[in-house]
Amino acid sequence: MRHFLRDDDLTPDEQRSVLELAVRLKENRFGVHPFAGPRSVAVVFDKPTLRTQLSFTLGVVELGGYPMVVDGNLAQIGVRESIADTARVLGRQAAAIVWRTFDQRRIDEMAAYAGVPVVNALTDQFHPCQVLADLLTVAERHGGVDALPGLTLGYLGDGANNMAASYLLGGATAGMHVRIGTPAARPPDPVVVATAQRIAARTGGSVVVTDDPAAAVAGADVVATDTWVSMGDERSAAEAEAMFGPYRLDADRLAGAAEHAIVLHCLPAYRGKEITDEVIEGPQSVVFDEAENRLHAQKAVLTWLMEQR
Repeated sequence: MRHFLRDDDLTPDEQRSVLELAVRLKENRFGVHPFAGPRSVAVVFDKPTLRTQLSFTLGVVELGGYPMVVDGNLAQIGVRESIADTARVLGRQAAAIVWRTFDQRRIDEMAAYAGVPVVNALTDQFHPCQVLADLLTVAERHGGVDALPGLTLGYLGDGANNMAASYLLGGATAGMHVRIGTPAARPPDPVVVATAQRIAARTGGSVVVTDDPAAAVAGADVVATDTWVSMGDERSAAEAEAMFGPYRLDADRLAGAAEHAIVLHCLPAYRGKEITDEVIEGPQSVVFDEAENRLHAQKAVLTWLMEQR
């Protein structure tokens, strides 16, 4: 049974296959129906959501299925009922489970007991579906899926959050050169960095973590950022400003990237904080293409997982 719980659950060849499938599904949105019947897909939300709920519910419908949306606050998974018991209940009624939750251990336990494919729609540690959508967006702007290896992605902001971790793993899997620009006090998980380095050694990519924001974006083909205060983070806005202000993506910082560089942000964006209006609304921004591509990338990974059963 295959799951998509973190970015390196896909090998480089598998990631390429999923991205190529996403390209085809974007061109022909109703071309495949792995959930014809309709079969149900449990889509469970423990955290606030807009793009994730929109893209997964619509995607399941376009794949011929029925999105069975579960409010995690009502279900109280792991509190009112154990994750293991919940997994076995859902797995007997759904063809797949999508879960947006908190600690990664929760979704790992769900996958261990569900008996159907489980997809990570976001945890505190990883956001793999977002990075698949980001890679699809980069491929669209920089020569296709086969052109991803060798491109440089510079990330600015909180190196300890889930987006930085997924950029490291997903970018390395794609053969990209990934640079994480973050304060020394907020480095990525060293285990994730080491894993990404091992992957990059096989794919021809590379991994750099630096506290120099200019070095992170110098000559980059892609510049990405994310909110300074993630969901559940108790850091105050003033603390975040003091720590991450030098990593703000503004026009001057973007000028250090390649002339053809594109700008990514997974949204929601706090304009004037991690990114300025002139950048997110500027000609290099592809953030709304990126948001749309959640739909196509997630349809592709669901379809691919059902083919592996």
